[in-house]
Amino acid sequence: MAEFSAKGFAGARVDSIARRARINKRMLYHYFGNKEDLFRAILQRKLAQRAEWVAKAPDDPIEALAYWFDLARQDMDWIRLLQWEALQTGNGKLINEEKRLANIKNGIANLRRSQAKGLVSRELDPQQMLLAMISLTTYPLAFPQITRLVTGLSVTDPEFRKRRVAFLQQFAAAFRPKGKSA
Repeated sequence: MAEFSAKGFAGARVDSIARRARINKRMLYHYFGNKEDLFRAILQRKLAQRAEWVAKAPDDPIEALAYWFDLARQDMDWIRLLQWEALQTGNGKLINEEKRLANIKNGIANLRRSQAKGLVSRELDPQQMLLAMISLTTYPLAFPQITRLVTGLSVTDPEFRKRRVAFLQQFAAAFRPKGKSA
């Protein structure tokens, strides 16, 4: 994961990955076949981890945004990996796209359940809402230079985290149906 997040799929070198793992390069090929299969295995592990996180995620967006932001802060390799993927793949087919799409559909279904429970306005498009939630929780981390320019704080500063979580909770309160408060 560290090699792929540091250099992207195209820039990652199997030699370096084998060295980091302290194994013979031949053994790496024996177990994973090729670089793409190794990348696929890493993605599978990350997607399984994220599925566990989804299962534990709060239904209420006021709590959920802070939850997802804190998880993203602890997983900067994943954010960097997504940045590399965007640069290298653009709008093309993604590795493990079907599994990833299934996870996204689960997220949309979770938002629809939150709408049915009255936690989220039915006026909001769940797809757009999920995209907004992902953006709100990852953008400051993916672009720390812009975050610092705008807020004057580093994304690693505890004060930034405190302010961001407070903002996310206030922002998510706007997702509530009209007349319904936290």
